Amino acid sequence: MAGSPPLLSAYVSAWALFSETSLTEIEQQIVYQTVNFENECDYCVPWHTYLSKNVGMESEDIDALREGSRLTDERYEALKKFTQALVRLNGNIAQADLDAFFDVGFSPQQALDVVLGISIKVMSNYTNSIAGTPLDDAVKAYKWRKPRIELRS
Repeated sequence: MAGSPPLLSAYVSAWALFSETSLTEIEQQIVYQTVNFENECDYCVPWHTYLSKNVGMESEDIDALREGSRLTDERYEALKKFTQALVRLNGNIAQADLDAFFDVGFSPQQALDVVLGISIKVMSNYTNSIAGTPLDDAVKAYKWRKPRIELRS
């Protein structure tokens, strides 16, 4: 990112602003890690595994985010599915997806906060893809490759 000072500045500012949203630290990591998974960011998934542990996320949920499987908490799962739908549908969210997000207690503001989290990860995921960023020694224990998920008919 240092190769584009405006990108770096936007990323640093957005990262700080996301921490000020009404999403909890665990919810923020769910958004980040969901986008990392969808964008297949082999650099970011290990780092957010580490960060998720640091904010007290349950190991079952950390593993589920890395594997693309169901989270243990209904609210967390709804957040993951909402984030996933936004990414997969390029923001063209269906009303049913929005309703499911609100039905577990999230607010319209939090829906927009998710958009901020997605934008941060797009900056980071895309930059790491372009740069071919090597994984840091500090998180090599969390090395990751996107698993093949079988779809059932």
